[in-house]
Amino acid sequence: MAEDISEIRINVTLDSDKIPSKITWSASDKGPDSKSEAKAILLSLFDVEQKDTLKIDLWTKEMQVNEMDRFFYNTLRALADTYVRATGNEKLAGAMQQFAAYFGEQSEVLKKETKS
Repeated sequence: MAEDISEIRINVTLDSDKIPSKITWSASDKGPDSKSEAKAILLSLFDVEQKDTLKIDLWTKEMQVNEMDRFFYNTLRALADTYVRATGNEKLAGAMQQFAAYFGEQSEVLKKETKS
């Protein structure tokens, strides 16, 4: 049985100081014209042989602090969701979600709840 392969391509345009000025990505299973722009990426790969995580963290000069706060808030929430799906550990995933909510409030991505 043949395996389907989807290629994900990330292109990073650098300025003269080697700072990302533009990030685009595309996926082969979305068609040849699927190129989309992004202001930041966080890419983590688990190396089978080294049993370690390789990371690439990039963001463009145009990425605003409030956008980075929202990006991290959304990423933290997604990591907790992925963790519970992968491990079934609802207790620890719940703690991760609580931290994500705390981060969202502290960064003002979420409005702080007022106590009556």
